[in-house]
Amino acid sequence: MTTAVSVTPAQAATTGDYVNQVVTLTNQNRRAHGCPNLTLNATLTKVAQQHSADMAAHNYFSHNTQSGRDPGARITAAGYRWHRWAENIAAGFPTPAKVVSGWMASTGHRANILNCSLRDIGVGYVQTTHATYPTYWTQDFGTH
Repeated sequence: MTTAVSVTPAQAATTGDYVNQVVTLTNQNRRAHGCPNLTLNATLTKVAQQHSADMAAHNYFSHNTQSGRDPGARITAAGYRWHRWAENIAAGFPTPAKVVSGWMASTGHRANILNCSLRDIGVGYVQTTHATYPTYWTQDFGTH
């Protein structure tokens, strides 16, 4: 179950800007390694945002929800019909540049970003004062 997190208009504007910055930075890294740009996908963005919000609301950090749903199950339940998917999560990074740098410095996360067969991306971001980390980030990737 995903808990709703209320956000102010200023937070919503920041979230949208941060999502776009993460996509831009991710695509810059992909292009530098010969991969095509990812396309921002509304369904994957919804899944990623819900997962970041759920981690923040329930104070956990995992690809699987507390009820055991993995990213593939969450992506499928949202209606995205995938051939391939991947997910990156992070917590505590204050800015899009820092989180993308962190992912690029991690072998597994970097492999997801530089997987040229992935074509779509969704990004989730939540800032909170009620959990272990001040920020929660999710990147969901897919290919139809």
